[in-house]
Amino acid sequence: MSRRHSPRPTDLASELPPISYVWETPNRRPRRAEWDIPDPAVPGRLTPAMRAKLERIVRRAPEVMLKITGRTKGVGHLKSHLAYITRNGELDAETEQGGTLAGRSGLKDLQQRWEDDAGLDDKRRRDGSLSVNIILSMPAGTDAVGVKDSARAFAIETFGYNHDYVFVQHLDNKHPHVHLTVRSLGHDGKRLNPRKADLQAWRERFAGELRLRGIAAEATPRRTRGRVRKADRGAVLALRKRKITPDVDRLARKKVLSELRGGKSAEHPWDEKIKSRQDAIRRRYLDYAAELQRSRAPADHELARQIRQFVMEMPKVETRRHALKNELSELANSRRRGAEQGVDADRRDDTRGDERTR
Repeated sequence: MSRRHSPRPTDLASELPPISYVWETPNRRPRRAEWDIPDPAVPGRLTPAMRAKLERIVRRAPEVMLKITGRTKGVGHLKSHLAYITRNGELDAETEQGGTLAGRSGLKDLQQRWEDDAGLDDKRRRDGSLSVNIILSMPAGTDAVGVKDSARAFAIETFGYNHDYVFVQHLDNKHPHVHLTVRSLGHDGKRLNPRKADLQAWRERFAGELRLRGIAAEATPRRTRGRVRKADRGAVLALRKRKITPDVDRLARKKVLSELRGGKSAEHPWDEKIKSRQDAIRRRYLDYAAELQRSRAPADHELARQIRQFVMEMPKVETRRHALKNELSELANSRRRGAEQGVDADRRDDTRGDERTR
């Protein structure tokens, strides 16, 4: 008895889950962007905004870097920070009003104004911040003028209506970047306290300003690109550069060595969760590649090919603990092979000695 198969729907996209899953940020309350909003009529179909974002991702548009580098806690701290970003007044700074602060005198005026305002803020705690310090950066080779113009537009859009700020561009290394210092207290009396969702929204806004100026840019979480390991902190990188083993490396190595010597590895539930999430992301990419391949448009076929290539080149799903475990296992195997080769060499020497004796 033959089984009866139901005919395949002509528009499989209507059954596909939203592609936006692959670039969703791991926030409890992510802010919805235009590329996250599906077509109400066909939720699984790629909207123009979704397609544009997907194309940027698989074509590896440069990722923007937006990071809060710290907060100034007092007047002296603010003074030293402003001196640092302006190279002691050698670099001009720009304010939210578009004015330019040149030299040390301009910095003193800004510092005094923020200091006076802080003295009038009776709700500020003793350890409360005077400013939030942000860095906006792009990879080497990016047009520096475009980065500065984009940072200016980003600051106006994000803070211009409620917070005083000052920014300076640095061009003394290969990555063009802008230091943006935002006064914590807003004109509405509320203090600036960004969360993860805010930082991701800021990254996307900065990337959008860059694209408006003809600079390819994207702002996706690591997992969108198949990466699961967090970037190391600057202090950790600095210690490694000086050939000093950071405590975090020493403790991680000690824990992994303990597992290896015990002959079994501890189970970490989050490892399975990471792998499951990555499997779902890669499957989502490939589902849409298959749907695009069924199209009659050559552009869809090319995008499908690029998606499959992108998934194929994604890095292996490996946490820092797994990488360290593999590294230590390989080191142990290398030493064992070296010891075995040394024993074989000793045996050959002994054989030659016996032959000479005879």
